[in-house]
Amino acid sequence: MPEMHAPHAGWKRTLIHELVEYWLNFAYLSFFLVAFVWYRRLILAEYQVLYTNYWVPLIEAAVLAKVIMIGDVLRLGRGLEQKPLIVPTLYRTLVFGAWVAAFHVLEATVRALFQSKGLVGGFEEIASKGRYELLASVVMVLVAFIPFFALRELRRVMGEGKLWSLFFTRVTPAADSSDAGTASAVPGASGALSRRDT
Repeated sequence: MPEMHAPHAGWKRTLIHELVEYWLNFAYLSFFLVAFVWYRRLILAEYQVLYTNYWVPLIEAAVLAKVIMIGDVLRLGRGLEQKPLIVPTLYRTLVFGAWVAAFHVLEATVRALFQSKGLVGGFEEIASKGRYELLASVVMVLVAFIPFFALRELRRVMGEGKLWSLFFTRVTPAADSSDAGTASAVPGASGALSRRDT
């Protein structure tokens, strides 16, 4: 019986881990995308332009969270784990940025095919947004991905659960050392003090 329950328990643990990972990705991306939309809304309000697409960033965050998890399954951006953390962080940011861009092109192309606009219709839909909006989207994704992958690389190095504990559990600060302890910890400090006294 224990052998029969072991695969089921492992599958359940994996499912829970994937769901938690997805919702963490979704929450993080929603924070950035909603902030960007509100920034756009406030800028447009200065020119009396009404912007009401508040629900769009939540859909984009839900899709991006799943795209990132697919990229993780495909092990995109791997191979530089032994380098300083800034290297895999920036590398994964660029790789996943390109991955998200490719997904958006594929999504627009499939949508154009269903609407009988042909393959070119998808590219025309993307180009219709204008170069400035496309550039703003690229900047937004890169700015959101850098801290995202920095935290994930820290989690990989520190171990599962330790980064979460540092942020969301009470941390007891280290006790301050006494002056005597500090002096004794510095090489040659005690000798220098004794010579000064004499």
